[in-house]
Amino acid sequence: MTSTLRYFRFKGLLQHEQWLSPAYVGVDDQGLVQYLSTVAPVEGTGIEAIDGLAVPGFQNAHSHAFQYAMAGWTESHPPGTDDDFWSWREAMYRCALSVDPDQVEAIAAMLFAEMVRHGYTHVAEFHYLHHDPTGKPYAHLAEMGERIIAAAKMAGIRLTLIPVFYQRSTFGQPPNERQRRFISATLDDYLKLLDTSRQAVAKNPGTGLGFSVHSLRAVDFNDIIQTFRSGPANLPFHLHVAEQKKEIADCVAFCGSRPMQWVLDNLPVNDRFNLVHATHLDDVEVKRLAQSGAQVVLCPSTEGNLGDGIFRMKEYVSMGGRWTIGTDSHIGINPLEELRMIDYRQRLMTNRRNTFSGDAGHYMINECVSRGRVAMGLQGKENFSPGQPFDAVVYKASTHLLEEAHPNTWSAIIVYTSDSSRVLGTMIDGHWVVKDQHHVRGQSIKQEFRKAMKKLVGLP
Repeated sequence: MTSTLRYFRFKGLLQHEQWLSPAYVGVDDQGLVQYLSTVAPVEGTGIEAIDGLAVPGFQNAHSHAFQYAMAGWTESHPPGTDDDFWSWREAMYRCALSVDPDQVEAIAAMLFAEMVRHGYTHVAEFHYLHHDPTGKPYAHLAEMGERIIAAAKMAGIRLTLIPVFYQRSTFGQPPNERQRRFISATLDDYLKLLDTSRQAVAKNPGTGLGFSVHSLRAVDFNDIIQTFRSGPANLPFHLHVAEQKKEIADCVAFCGSRPMQWVLDNLPVNDRFNLVHATHLDDVEVKRLAQSGAQVVLCPSTEGNLGDGIFRMKEYVSMGGRWTIGTDSHIGINPLEELRMIDYRQRLMTNRRNTFSGDAGHYMINECVSRGRVAMGLQGKENFSPGQPFDAVVYKASTHLLEEAHPNTWSAIIVYTSDSSRVLGTMIDGHWVVKDQHHVRGQSIKQEFRKAMKKLVGLP
């Protein structure tokens, strides 16, 4: 028996090559697109008319959910102190040692609900908070991963869970005591965690799995190579690399190679690789990385907040390099802000406005969405297509800058001028999860978040 489609009419819908206007979308009971056209369906009745512009839901390719609890905590800098990434990391350790599973679930649900409100429809959780506060594994190895899965279901966002292999403190050194909740001592320990996480994901349809090594400093080099070789061949692989100048210097002192140089020389880097930050690259590394097919995952709000540095985007893209975005520590959650920061930092460095060729807004949306999907383990170049879930963020077409604008300026106006107040709502599987700034489960999510945060008061 054929299911009845639900139909929507948008003022515009962004495909990879152009805007469709008007755009009619028919969605089946599973939330999959079955009709997509500029022509109204013959059988369509009760079409929901939406005065909005539908953009494909953004992909958040790098998230540490528990760190949302400490957003804003580390912004007081007493005179005479020298605050950098490494001092921030000590505050992060305090937060990591202070949250229990219930708190982690509540914090993640609030974060994920906020992501949806800003237009993200899928998140990759780079998950390394594995054990209890004493460092002992939970009776169920994937306890904390299952809490992240539950939070994503509550918030209505798609999730790719990425259990992280974290073995030591820095190059050649054992883990420090403050990292005890993160640690898998051996590759076998990590693979057991990965397998248990796979089982948890399998019980939750629509949830994906990836695998990861935290960074070169955090895992033995031989184990990094073996992790990739031992991991499932169909899953995306994620890795922090070359984020901080001290990390570069320590790596060179330890093995004689720069971090990205070592990755490119020792791993079969291809489009399964998602290299997070990649902030400090030399000329040879930029070229080799661009040619590899891998994607860089940039987190501009966090990279700025932590003083990491600025990725060489203009050069990288001119060589064909691929990239996407994430929000990392979640000091910022708006995808449009991430895109603007990427572009404007290049403009400030080069004193030129053409970071990207052509329609920069359209290009940035297409690139971060399509390569974000690859980072999640998904495929498909077109923004919206029959047989695929209808996931979209819808911007108000009635706002003054968009109302009378020509479609060839819509992407730029959205990317360069919009904030969350311009979002009409976010749809996942063809259903409004957020509309007019209100999440369908927002009240209960916020209530649990308040309870979790009350237990953390005074921690900074």
